[in-house]
Amino acid sequence: MLSKKIQAALEGSSAIRAMFVEGKELAAKVGAENVFDFSLGNPATPAPESVKQAIKDLLDETDPLVLHGYMSNSGYEDVRDAVAENLNSRFGTEFTGENIVMTVGAAGGINIVFKAVLDPGDEVIVFAPFFGEYKNYAANFDASVVAVAPDYETFEPNLEAFEAAFTDKTKAVLINTPNNPTGVIYSDETMKRIAEILTKKEAEYQKDLYLISDEPYRELVYDGAAENFLTKYYHNTIVGYSFSKSLSLPGERIGYLVVPNEASDAKDLLAGIEVANRTLGFVNAPSLMQKAVAACLGEKTDLDFYDKNRRDLYKGLTKLGFTCMKPQGAFYLWLKSPVENEADFVAAAKKYNLILVKGSAFGCGGYVRLAYCIPNEKINRSLTAFASLAKEYGLGE
Repeated sequence: MLSKKIQAALEGSSAIRAMFVEGKELAAKVGAENVFDFSLGNPATPAPESVKQAIKDLLDETDPLVLHGYMSNSGYEDVRDAVAENLNSRFGTEFTGENIVMTVGAAGGINIVFKAVLDPGDEVIVFAPFFGEYKNYAANFDASVVAVAPDYETFEPNLEAFEAAFTDKTKAVLINTPNNPTGVIYSDETMKRIAEILTKKEAEYQKDLYLISDEPYRELVYDGAAENFLTKYYHNTIVGYSFSKSLSLPGERIGYLVVPNEASDAKDLLAGIEVANRTLGFVNAPSLMQKAVAACLGEKTDLDFYDKNRRDLYKGLTKLGFTCMKPQGAFYLWLKSPVENEADFVAAAKKYNLILVKGSAFGCGGYVRLAYCIPNEKINRSLTAFASLAKEYGLGE
């Protein structure tokens, strides 16, 4: 018999993945070219050519016993040094390789941080809407998430609600900007206030409180927005990063953590994270991909591709009468459902071969998420289907 924890996880299985499966089933019936699947954040641009070349060079020129062998649980020293130097050159930080732990993607990174800092019964504050798997990551360690409602005008955090959410069980705050699912970038003012509140609550509860920054979309920003690095705001910040989006490598599961020296007991925290990496069974991040991304730290996916999709989809949907947040980053568009129960709206969309994800999967009902990381021609062809959906709800009349 399955464990109770896994039974609970099955019951709360990912709505995103469920819609992705429905999209595949629909494609088998009507043809993939006739399905407009906005469910999964799966990059539609290939990895930069430099990644392919780096892998070829590594395979040709590196001793295979070294390239495919074990290394420190934190990753290759030269890779960690390269990551630190890249961050320092871009953000004015002062990291060394000792501040870096290579991870099995951002998800693996969050899990090893949680294992290192959470005790059963602890609480992690998240800002709605949020990536639904955060609940499962916390549950892995018998902790729970506490969701803070957004400011519904800006979809930045409601800071009064944030301050009220702390209890003596709070251990960490998990933040994601640019945000999945809204595409919102939290402002400098918001980040400063979050840091002030965390500092105040550390003093109030007399314990360390961690700000864990989940940053897979850091490089995907538009309209002149600057990439940001959150360790500058608050001393106990741990950054988790993934190359899944910036280099279009989601299946390779490669990322890193950054623990700054300013963090409380930083050396012990890093040692705990390294042990968690081993004892959770990751052991180390994929060896070949560590070396490959280290050679491509200055590269980036085709941002113009996503920007064109963003502009075309936002313009098309608002013209049809839909209410949307204009994305500032990532590759998601957050659309207000024309009816209170967005599950009904998602079901109606399927009649027109549109696969959307309900907002309640992100802790924020009444909205739907569209992942616009699909070919641009499909973005534009989908607008005909959206026009039929809009007409069904009397929009734009």
